Amino acid sequence: MKTSNEGLSTENGDVLEELKSFGLSIDEYQRLVQLLGRAPTRAEMALIGVMWSEHCCYKSSKSELKSYPQQAKGS
Repeated sequence: MKTSNEGLSTENGDVLEELKSFGLSIDEYQRLVQLLGRAPTRAEMALIGVMWSEHCCYKSSKSELKSYPQQAKGS
C-alpha cells in the first residue's frame, strides 16, 4: 500500500484497524486504489466507507436478495 500524509498511515502497523475505522476491508481498499489510480485520502476513505457500507448497499445480503423473484406473480 502506498503511504502518504493524506492517505492510509502505515507507520504504526495499524493498517487493518484504520481500514476498519472507515468500514473498509483490505480488498475494498485495494479496489479503491485501483479505481482512483492512487492512494485515497482519509476524506475519500470515509466517504467511500459510508457509501459502501452494509446499511447503504447491502453487501452481505445482495446474493440472498437475488434468490427472490424480480417481478410479482401475474405481472
